[in-house]
Amino acid sequence: MDSSQEPTPIVRRPLHEEATDRLRDLIVQGRLIAGARLNERLLTAQLGLSRTPLREAFKVLATEGLVELLPNRGAIVSQMDPVRLGESLAVMGALEALAGELACRNATDAQINEIRALHYEMLAYHARGDLAGYFKFNQAIHLKLVKYSGNAVLTNMYRSLNGNVRRARYMANLSKERWDAAVREHDEILAALSARDVKRLKALLSDHLAHKLASVLSALPDVLATLPAPQLQSQAV
Repeated sequence: MDSSQEPTPIVRRPLHEEATDRLRDLIVQGRLIAGARLNERLLTAQLGLSRTPLREAFKVLATEGLVELLPNRGAIVSQMDPVRLGESLAVMGALEALAGELACRNATDAQINEIRALHYEMLAYHARGDLAGYFKFNQAIHLKLVKYSGNAVLTNMYRSLNGNVRRARYMANLSKERWDAAVREHDEILAALSARDVKRLKALLSDHLAHKLASVLSALPDVLATLPAPQLQSQAV
């Protein structure tokens, strides 16, 4: 048998990585709300794992700003800090603008076509009104754009910061008007990338995040006002 045709081994991810991804999605999508206590007993049963990988997941999410670790009291879903959010999205906007500039210059036609395919998948989820599916492909587009910038330092910085603002980016699309506007902006982003129009793509990416920030900050006081006090939370998945 030709070695090139041999089946590749199944790579199993560490349990704490799986737990991190599951919990991150629940927090980003608002199924675990800000202030909710993360009940270890319930979560281990529902996720089918032990407390060790679950606690490792808490630590990872704490570095992303999604979870707050309380000494001797476990962990809760962190509140959104408008000041930190604004500062983080300002940095993200600068990083995405630079990534767009570099991608225009460095990405191959095949890589741009890959982003285009993700864009059409994203549009299909938008047409169905499936925000979770839409957001999955939306994030994939932004990550690919950063990856194809060809700058490893930029990519690492972006990934480390993205966890902290992912919840806000998802929240921005809870408004149907803002969601539709975001889709139109993505159409323009793809067109500028395809034309390798550096100046336009940088401006579009920067404005795209600025619009999200404005949308989230305008809704944030109302969202926070509806949340129960953190010490009363015992919600799990």
